Amino acid sequence: MPEGGVLAERESIESRPFPVTEYRTRLARVQETMARTGLSGLVVTDPANLYYLTGYNAWSFYMPQCLVVPLAGEPQLFMREMDAQGAHYTAYLPADLVHGYPEHLVHRPDRHPMSWIARRAVDVGVLDDGPGARIGVETDAAFFTVRGYRALQDGLARAQLVDALELVNWVRAVKSPLEQEKMRVAGEIAQGVMQVAIDNVEPGRRQCDVVAQIQYAQTLGARKLGGDYPAIVPMLPTGETAGTPHLTWSDLPLRSGEATTIELAGVYHRYHVPLARTVSLGRPPAELARCADAVTEGVQAALAQLRPGSTGQLVQEAFAASVGRHGYVKRSRVGYSIGIGYPPDWGERTISLRRGDLTRIQPGMAFHLILGMWMEGWGYELSEPVLVGAEGAERLAPLPQELTVKT
Repeated sequence: MPEGGVLAERESIESRPFPVTEYRTRLARVQETMARTGLSGLVVTDPANLYYLTGYNAWSFYMPQCLVVPLAGEPQLFMREMDAQGAHYTAYLPADLVHGYPEHLVHRPDRHPMSWIARRAVDVGVLDDGPGARIGVETDAAFFTVRGYRALQDGLARAQLVDALELVNWVRAVKSPLEQEKMRVAGEIAQGVMQVAIDNVEPGRRQCDVVAQIQYAQTLGARKLGGDYPAIVPMLPTGETAGTPHLTWSDLPLRSGEATTIELAGVYHRYHVPLARTVSLGRPPAELARCADAVTEGVQAALAQLRPGSTGQLVQEAFAASVGRHGYVKRSRVGYSIGIGYPPDWGERTISLRRGDLTRIQPGMAFHLILGMWMEGWGYELSEPVLVGAEGAERLAPLPQELTVKT
């Protein structure tokens, strides 16, 4: 092998967060599920799922790209030509299983790259376009557009396209031992970043100054292990806006007498551990303090129920019964499955901790138990990221479960 080839191979191996055997185990689980559900092929467009199955990791998901998984054999990657030429540095797949569509297909009103991908996938034999073929597609993936679906459909005239129903996401729900270690590192990062955030919430400081410190700490990581960029930017609703989740920040100063809710994530090798806490600058209003005490009690009830054999519904009911004794009602779900994340979301879009979700919780699953209480003109957030073990929930970022008051 030429010297450059040796160097490229070494860099490729060092860039991968898992050994090839881990990816092959994941692929086997996906292909077994495909066989059970009658799929002859699967078109994977969610960047988190591409990463899970191959290790491919780049900011290229804004362009059409996919992994085509056959019922048997190796999957193949399809993406923009300029991205394809270096995909093997992170993906375990060799360069000959990565295909790049021509640059002249980028942003064309009359053509779409998915048409090219469909034809190429059939030509190389990784997709079957026969009349009996059932091809699963990720119809709810954030970066799989309507035009992309139609172009794929036009390119597979005889096969039947069906909704894959988050097939890969469900396989991802139970984390391997190696994945669990990634989650623990991400939890350490999240805990450290939240402490930085709490320390920097002070009267007179601009919200953007606090977020700058948060983002620096997220990248710095923990234990000399570098952090990664989060799928969601830090959220910092403040004062009256704290009653609305998912607001980000402004350049306005923080003020005494107001509370700030902070939601962020620690990220390591794309594995996300979200975390939320609330800081009151000055003595909190009586209702906020009462709500915080009720949620602290409720989180204990929910954590006790978050164990193997339980369900999302039972976890939600445990929390609801606890806070209900104090007169509070939470209408939204109390948590969801977490793991790999890419913009625009760090949730896995599978299990929700809410009424009606009867999925049995298993060891190796990970959840963000998010206990936000959003009221008219004020709000309170406390969350617990956990990894489920044989004995119950392992807290991944064990900070105090209380309202932080700065006087």
